[in-house]
Amino acid sequence: MSAVPPPASGAPPSAADTEVALYEVRRKVYPRSVTGWYARWRWALVWFTQLVFYGLPWLSWGSRPAVLFDLEARRFYLFGLVLYPQDFIYLTALLVISALGLFLFTAVAGRLWCGYACPQTVYTEIFMWIERRIEGDRVARMRLDRAPMSAEKLARKAAKHLAWFAVALWTGITFVGYFTPIDQLLAGIGTLSLGPWQSFWVLFYGFATWGNAGFMREQVCKYMCPYARFQSVMFDKDTMVITYDRERGEPRGARSRKADPASLGLGACVDCDICVQVCPTGIDIRQGLQIECIGCAACIDGCDQVMDKMGYPRGLIRYTTQNALDNRLDRSAIWRRVLRPRVLLYGAVLLAVTIAVFAHLALRAPLKADVMRDSALGREVEEGMIENSYRVQIINPSERTRRFRVVASGIDTVFIVGETEFDVEPAGVRLVPVSARVEPGRGARGSNPITFRVEAVDDPSVAVNARSTFFVPR
Repeated sequence: MSAVPPPASGAPPSAADTEVALYEVRRKVYPRSVTGWYARWRWALVWFTQLVFYGLPWLSWGSRPAVLFDLEARRFYLFGLVLYPQDFIYLTALLVISALGLFLFTAVAGRLWCGYACPQTVYTEIFMWIERRIEGDRVARMRLDRAPMSAEKLARKAAKHLAWFAVALWTGITFVGYFTPIDQLLAGIGTLSLGPWQSFWVLFYGFATWGNAGFMREQVCKYMCPYARFQSVMFDKDTMVITYDRERGEPRGARSRKADPASLGLGACVDCDICVQVCPTGIDIRQGLQIECIGCAACIDGCDQVMDKMGYPRGLIRYTTQNALDNRLDRSAIWRRVLRPRVLLYGAVLLAVTIAVFAHLALRAPLKADVMRDSALGREVEEGMIENSYRVQIINPSERTRRFRVVASGIDTVFIVGETEFDVEPAGVRLVPVSARVEPGRGARGSNPITFRVEAVDDPSVAVNARSTFFVPR
């Protein structure tokens, strides 16, 4: 859109003549490297999360991967646990536990998840580390981007993107390795025989990692992540957040190390902008808590280094609460306010749901069975007996082949006709036809409740009951 020319009279433009930008043009952020206590914690979480993510597909449990989501067979293996689509309730419970945990951590200490364990943060840290190793720290990267294209610039940019591509591609392969055994996946890649869906997801997930961590970075946190939009409703004045102490820091200004800030009428802030330079989202924490702040605490590490050099006490930028700043509370008073009603409620509900889920997992039936009627009506067979046909689905969650027996009860004289014992393979499902009969004159006319008991032949305690109906013609 072209600019609007000023009025001929030379008067200032009116509101109608003013051009308003609806979208902010992205200003590339060049985060400066920083060391410190919080930086070490971030890297500890990077190592931990990536060891788990990259390592789990390689673990074996007997003759199968320890963690495998086999969508084709509709089985989900978690170490010694085998889950089926009927166990979808556990996924729902896991999502509830994750949400409650996020609410609890946010109410206590703000965006801890975003700053330390979110995949976007983790992979951005990895990609920025690669970028610094190849292109240099903040000033060197800014100088390189401003420089005209040259052989050196092309070589550095190409090396960086090749390293990013390698990490992103391996991340995509690992992701698909949770759904296809990793050894089979690598063999398929080596022989160029990978299936279309596997190829798609390897490339898609790799491309998403490369784009989000290499290019979009803070834009994902600022504009794409919904958590940034609703996190404020979980904050209160006793939530620990990263805060600049204005009372101590203002008025800010440069000075020598030997100067007395009080005699110059200055606060502790030397206006060095280190806190802005190290911020991965490019904000100035001295302007107050902002929605773009992901709680990574890089500004705390950077500011503490400056305070050490100046000989001032640390903590000009620190984790604290609004109540602590307003009422000058010490650290012990801050921690006493942690156990407030909101936190206790989140904690109690999280604990109750977690205990309920694990208790249900521990006490769940060691096998599953479902009964489906083959027809709505019964039929009369030899000697006047009434017969109903069913199909019994037996699910064997164990890791070995088991033999199961099917018996019927609920109506006097009811019995199973023909074969009553069936073998089911490890973590297998078998649908078996079963016919039940009753002697003439037994049962009420119409529908009668009936129960099929499926039990392991070698261990009758491994059993489950499945209900159905037996129809006696009128």
